[in-house]
Amino acid sequence: MIPLGRIKVLSEKEIQDRPYIVYWMQASQRTYMNHALEYAIGAANELGKKLLVYFGLTDGYPEADRRHYSFMLQGLADVRRSLMKRGIRMVVLKVRPDEGLDKLRYLTSMIVTDRGYLRIQREWRLNAAERADCRLVEIESDVMVPVEIASSKEEFSAATIRRKLEREMSEYSVPLYEGECNLKSLDDKLDLDELDITDESILDSLNLPGIAREVQGVTGGQERALELLEEFVEGKLDTYGEGRNEPGSGNTSGLSPYLHFGQISPLQIYMRIYDIKSPGKAKFLDELVVRRELAINYLYYNTDYDSFSSLPKWASETLERHLQDEREYIYGMKELEAGLTHDTYWNAAQTEMVLTGKMDGYMRMYWGKKILEWSRTPEEAFRIALELNNRYSLDGRDPSSFAGVAWCFGKHDRPWGERSIFGNVRYMNDKGLKRKFDMERYLEKVENDKRVHGIGKEEHTS
Repeated sequence: MIPLGRIKVLSEKEIQDRPYIVYWMQASQRTYMNHALEYAIGAANELGKKLLVYFGLTDGYPEADRRHYSFMLQGLADVRRSLMKRGIRMVVLKVRPDEGLDKLRYLTSMIVTDRGYLRIQREWRLNAAERADCRLVEIESDVMVPVEIASSKEEFSAATIRRKLEREMSEYSVPLYEGECNLKSLDDKLDLDELDITDESILDSLNLPGIAREVQGVTGGQERALELLEEFVEGKLDTYGEGRNEPGSGNTSGLSPYLHFGQISPLQIYMRIYDIKSPGKAKFLDELVVRRELAINYLYYNTDYDSFSSLPKWASETLERHLQDEREYIYGMKELEAGLTHDTYWNAAQTEMVLTGKMDGYMRMYWGKKILEWSRTPEEAFRIALELNNRYSLDGRDPSSFAGVAWCFGKHDRPWGERSIFGNVRYMNDKGLKRKFDMERYLEKVENDKRVHGIGKEEHTS
C-alpha cells in the first residue's frame, strides 16, 4: 500500500486504450523499494495492461560529465537485469526525457513517473504533463516524507524541520512490497531506436564536456549500493557518530552518490538500520532524514537555490558589508581547480574530489569556507564552489550538494561572532583541523589516492 501523500496526478487526461502502462523512470533508478515502479505494476494489473519502463538519456543535463554518466549507466544496466527477472521490458532512448515520451505515445495508455527536485527535473515533468494525451501520475519515492507534507514553506534550519518530519514519519516509514506483472512485456518487439546501455561506446557518443573523467574503482548500481549498506551496518555504524567527520577515516557509508542517482531508497536504508541498537544510529538517521530532506525543502521552496541570492538576508548582508576587507590570498577558478593554493589541506581535499569523485564531509565544509575567504567577492566564491562540486563530485548537482555549498555561506546556520571577510558567517581555519584531527593521516590517504590513480597534481584537470 502506497501512502496517498506520495501520489500526485500531473495530468487528469483520460487513460487511453493502448497496450502499455509506461513507467518513465528518471530519478528513482532502481527496482528495489521504488514506489513509482510498484504503483505502475499495480496500475498495469488493474487495467489489464503490460508494463514498459522507459528511460530518456540526454547529454544536455547541466554540469554532468563522463564520471556521472558512467556511474549512472552502470546503475541502469543493473536495473535492466533486475527488470528482466520480473518479465518487464526496459527501453532506453537517446533523447530529452520528456520529449522521448512522444515516441512512445502510440503505445501508452497511462504514464507513471518518479519525482525530481531540481529545476530541470521539475520542468521535464511539467512539459510532459502538457504534451501527454493520457493521464500522468507522479510518485514520490526518494524521500521519507513527501516534501509538501513535511512542510509548506522553506525551513530555516534542521531544528525547525526535524519536529515536522517526526510527526509524519510513522505514516511514511512503512514497508513497500514488490509486485509481479500479470502480463509480461520482456519479449515484446518494439519499433524504437533503442540504446544498448552496456555498449561502452555510448559515453563517446554523448556530447559531454570530458573534463571529469570516470572514477576508477567505483561501481554504480543498486546491487553495489546494497553491498555498501551492509558493509556500513556491519563495520562502521557503531562509530559513525564520533568518526564520521575524521578526514581520512573512511567511516562513512559511501551511499551519497547512490542516493543521488536513486540507486538506493532512503526508506530501504532507514528500515535496515532503524531496529539496530547502535551508538551511531541516531546521528546517521538524522543525516539521512533530517539533513537530506532539509536540503530538498530548500530546493523546492527556493527558486534561487543555485545562486548567492538564495542565502538568508543576514548572511548576504554581513558578507556584503565586508566586501572591501583585505584578503591575504586571492585565487581564481583555474588555480582552485588544479589545487594550487598555499594551503596543503585544501589542496588535498580538492585532489581527493577530482580523483575519487568524493570528499570527506568535514573537509568539504572547510573547502567551501576557504573558497569564500580567497575569492574577490562572495558571489564569485559561491559560483566557483558550486561549479567545482557539481563537476567533480559523483553526488554533485544534488539537493544536498546545493545546500552544502550554501551552508558554507550561512544557509541553515546562525550568525557567529563577527570577523574579517566572513562577517557573522561561521569561520573555519587549518588550526582547527590540526587541533581536532590527525591531518597527516588524511594527507597520506590522498597521496595514496594519487598513486592508485597514477596521476600527479599537475594532471588533475587534464
